[in-house]
Amino acid sequence: MSRSLSLPHFLNWILSLDRPILSLFALWLLVMIAVPICLWVIGDTAFAPLMTIAALFQGILVFAILTHNIGFYRALRVLLLVAGVTWLAEFIGSHTGFPFGDYYYTDLLQPQIVGVPLLIPLAWFMMLPPSWAIAQLITARLSPLWQRPAFIIVSAFALTAWDLFLDPQMVARGFWIWEQPSGYFGIPWSNYAGWLLTASVATWVACPTRLSKTGWLIAVYACVWFLQSVGQAVFWSQPGPAFFGSLAMGSMLVLAYWRYRQANS
Repeated sequence: MSRSLSLPHFLNWILSLDRPILSLFALWLLVMIAVPICLWVIGDTAFAPLMTIAALFQGILVFAILTHNIGFYRALRVLLLVAGVTWLAEFIGSHTGFPFGDYYYTDLLQPQIVGVPLLIPLAWFMMLPPSWAIAQLITARLSPLWQRPAFIIVSAFALTAWDLFLDPQMVARGFWIWEQPSGYFGIPWSNYAGWLLTASVATWVACPTRLSKTGWLIAVYACVWFLQSVGQAVFWSQPGPAFFGSLAMGSMLVLAYWRYRQANS
């Protein structure tokens, strides 16, 4: 084995990474892995609090990575703008049916503000910056004229790919209910149009200038893809959403990697 591939070299590379981010990342992974184990031991009644804890850890991790990229105050601005835009979209959506379709939140996710759980804007925030990192790699070589609109659109698709996992899982748990189940495993197709629109608006409003360090955010996106694929296929007994979600998020990762290789070849 060459020195560049030796175990000591690999460990030195791990230790050379930013230690606070590395620690948060490792802790988040442990929490994510512990969720199905705890559910197996405690039972399904623990799903909501465990999911909330996992989302909080991921939100803190993503905020820390953004702070590492653009500074604390700009990261805080991104958090507040994303949370504000997505809370407003969810409030309008759950009361009017636009842009997602007719649905409402149950009382299982608490606390709530006028019918929208506070966890929901956090969920948008914890996956939107990783989607920006994916989109940045994919659109990096486009001309300046097309780069910004393409970045917004690709970000929206990268995020919406995650909802192919999320919505069937959360509906099965009773966290929100669709008035007329249809389309994708009971989720109306209008929901995904709403996700594309909301993600596009949130990105247009909140996205900072070009991120200089996308590696950690890509790692978050990749880990969510892997953990959701395994979790829904093995632990949650939802092989259909597991397959299509894995295909969609995996395709975004492959495309990002391919564009990265093109740019560095």
